[in-house]
Amino acid sequence: MDLTAGILAANNYEWFKKAIYGLTGIDLNAYKENQMKRRIDTLIAKSNVKGYDKYVYLLKTDKAKFEEFVNYLTINVSEFYRNTEQWKILDKEIIPGLIGKFGTDLKIWSAACSTGDEPYSLVMALSRHMPLEKIRIYATDLDKQVIAKAKVGLYGEKSVANVPEDLKKKYFTKVGLSYQISEKIKRQVQFAQHNLIKDIYREGWHLIVCRNVLIYFTEEAKNEVFIKFYKALARRGVLFIGNTEQIINYREIGYDRRNPFFYEKPF
Repeated sequence: MDLTAGILAANNYEWFKKAIYGLTGIDLNAYKENQMKRRIDTLIAKSNVKGYDKYVYLLKTDKAKFEEFVNYLTINVSEFYRNTEQWKILDKEIIPGLIGKFGTDLKIWSAACSTGDEPYSLVMALSRHMPLEKIRIYATDLDKQVIAKAKVGLYGEKSVANVPEDLKKKYFTKVGLSYQISEKIKRQVQFAQHNLIKDIYREGWHLIVCRNVLIYFTEEAKNEVFIKFYKALARRGVLFIGNTEQIINYREIGYDRRNPFFYEKPF
């Protein structure tokens, strides 16, 4: 790298985005730039290096720093039964409707599942309607560190605060100040790494759950993901999104809106 190119790399965020994509497969163009650049610049400062080029070199040569970067970059704020009113709608309307349409052999994908709170909540919610052994959740996230945490299944008191008391007593064990989720619940979830922007989406899902993640994406990236979810759903399948999100152009994509958080792919 000559001097001019070195100066460019040290200060050019566009160069940095391309370098990170080559290194991790994470497309930073999909995220709101000001917000993400601030987060990255803060992390670089904490790493005691100056310039994007030196930080990229650090990521290439220090595995711990690389893992720290990916973990820091992906937003992992999660809790069980987050926004409880929406989960009540899922329990009373959506799940019975899906069983009525497709039976109990439901294909369910928890996308951007973070530390597992969401897919485990889905298993517990479904357990009110069918035997546990019939439940299968496919759960994915970009960050393999949070997937590892999800597989452990140990949570703080704040994370489990919204779990219905009967389910908490049935499926959690108190371990010190934490709560360990039951192996019976964990067995029904298959975890895998997946990038919502660049990876292929499986198809034929009866329910896709992706909540409070796309708020960090650009409008273009959000729209691309909502279109991909639509194509991935089975006919009459449902997409469940978060409290902070909305699909403004849902009609153009092809969805029927059940309410602000549930969108159905029609016949």
